[in-house]
Amino acid sequence: MITSRAFAGRRYAVLGLARSGLATVAALVASGAGVTAWDDREEARDDAMALGADIGNPLDIDLIGFAGVVVSPGVPLNRHPIAAHAREAHVPVIGDVELFAEARGDLPPHKVVGITGTNGKSTVTALIHHMLESAGVPSLMGGNIGLPILSRDPLEEGGVYVLELSSYQIDLSHSLACDVAVLTNLSPDHLDRYDGFTGYAASKARLFSLQHRDQVAIVAVDDDPSKMIAGRINHRLHRVSGKDIDPVDQARWPALQGPHNAQNAVCAIAVCRLLGLNDEQVERGLATYRSLPHRMELVGEVAGVRWFNDSKATNAASAAPALAAFPPAPDQRLHWIAGGQAKGDGLAACRPWFGHVKQAYLIGDAMESFAAEIGDAIPVDRSADMATAVAHAAAAARRGDIVLLSPACASFDQFKDYEQRGDVFRGLVAALGA
Repeated sequence: MITSRAFAGRRYAVLGLARSGLATVAALVASGAGVTAWDDREEARDDAMALGADIGNPLDIDLIGFAGVVVSPGVPLNRHPIAAHAREAHVPVIGDVELFAEARGDLPPHKVVGITGTNGKSTVTALIHHMLESAGVPSLMGGNIGLPILSRDPLEEGGVYVLELSSYQIDLSHSLACDVAVLTNLSPDHLDRYDGFTGYAASKARLFSLQHRDQVAIVAVDDDPSKMIAGRINHRLHRVSGKDIDPVDQARWPALQGPHNAQNAVCAIAVCRLLGLNDEQVERGLATYRSLPHRMELVGEVAGVRWFNDSKATNAASAAPALAAFPPAPDQRLHWIAGGQAKGDGLAACRPWFGHVKQAYLIGDAMESFAAEIGDAIPVDRSADMATAVAHAAAAARRGDIVLLSPACASFDQFKDYEQRGDVFRGLVAALGA
């Protein structure tokens, strides 16, 4: 695990004891810190106690003198009482990524790359990590992806930590100065946690304000809000665009098709060139990359029909590029499974690509509202649930067609999360070929 002398002799409260919370407790205790930990689940409290933590609810104790309250990114600081309680005691509310930032001085010499944005940040993070590893550069990815960062062993000298950073994780960081910081794109999301889109955008932009003047910002300027953020950065800045990618080059990268992946690729290329990779290493990394689960993941081919799992597309802005990736060839070939718990942004971002869709199969709470919004633009099948949608799409699709799950919705009406939704889809597709 990652430990630091910076934590020794200090006291921290840890609220929330899922994977990252328990990893935080373990790292702090191993560093010589005192820890008071809490979770509503008794078994989680028992796990923390076994690691050496005291048990107590930070809301019920005097926090004066504590070095920080460490919370999960899922804790809504705009309405959770811990924010006011910590503020009254003049104690910062932080996350495990901030603890990692504070521990950097005890780590072997390294670089940190931070990636944020509304869409694409997981793919860019995984792609950079893959490109570095395939070039022989020690790399570790963490933050909003993979294992908790504090649970990982430190990299050897010359290593690169590649961190996916949600706006929530940036909110909980105060000293994270990334050697390279990336913004993939910006569109409305998570507005229940912010004072409108302006507050959400400011949270993303804050990643660059934490940088030092000799560090580098990379911004994909394919949307106006990202252009505005780029215009306010006054240290080293590289503007990139998905339009910079030659389609002939992109055709050589099987897992990086579509305009959204052109943007993902150009961000990753810019980072890896800054870190010293040459043309051959960059090309090899792009050509050998495999999609992350639930992100334009090819999950099967049955009777000449390819099935793609893009369950991570929880809003219209992230579903739109997936639709764009499959133009008619020469006729429409795309069967689109969409719906779930709508986020309120409708399908406006998808509308330019309706012409790519042969038929839509709608599920979940958004079924009727999406059907009304689509109108006569696309033939609609009111499937209601995933199993029915897969069965109907399998019956209608012909050799050479594509079936795409890209819901443009959250999953919580019918599933635990987008991962379970994608797993169910993958299982149903596997059963077709059984």
